[in-house]
Amino acid sequence: MGLILPQSGLSRRRLLQISGLSGMGVLMGGCGTSLFADRVGQTFEPLNQIVEEALLSQNPVPEFSSSAIEPDQLLINTFDMTPQLDPLQFLLTIDGEVGRPMQLSMTDIQAMPLTSMVIRHVCVEGWAAIVQWGGVRLQELIQLAQPKPGARYVYFKSADGYYESWDLASSVHPQTLMAYQKNGQPLPIENGAPLRLAAPIKLGYKQSKWVTQITLVNELLPTKGYWEDFGYEWFAGI
Repeated sequence: MGLILPQSGLSRRRLLQISGLSGMGVLMGGCGTSLFADRVGQTFEPLNQIVEEALLSQNPVPEFSSSAIEPDQLLINTFDMTPQLDPLQFLLTIDGEVGRPMQLSMTDIQAMPLTSMVIRHVCVEGWAAIVQWGGVRLQELIQLAQPKPGARYVYFKSADGYYESWDLASSVHPQTLMAYQKNGQPLPIENGAPLRLAAPIKLGYKQSKWVTQITLVNELLPTKGYWEDFGYEWFAGI
């Protein structure tokens, strides 16, 4: 049975706040190191995921004008190291539950239609920044690889060892990009060059940098994501 929302203009975020299931609220519980915090995260995660998936819309999230960009507000967080990838040698692998496994060079990717958006990047640490991202829609890459009917989740492998997973619906949202530009310039290495995830529908830790492999699967694996495997919320919608 689908979730029926009241016709009162109640926003997605407000509904989550009222329900006590906002992505930020449950996530912060999952960040705790106490047994209580871990239990809270385990208890609410399935319900939170159901609510957030029901509220996920394929409609565009409102964007900002270029004058709103905050170039100094996007902080640089690193997982373990900053890999040095040669864009000329770079290959993006797309495999798993697809009819056409492939490897794409940056030349191949940049030959596809460019999508640019100015959105707010929100970090779980409590800061946010309005950023312009430019790149190719992930949905176009997934369509190119011809996903099989049973594919439901998408895994992202990064050159620094980071790993993430998304639901397929979020992955094919029209504002989910594989970005190679930031604020109208080539993406800097510290921000994930040559290719990173960027979207206004997920918290920052879901937006992997230095992505080298995209794998479609039918079911979530025991390892869901680097921070999720430490108790962070998996869906992490905004």
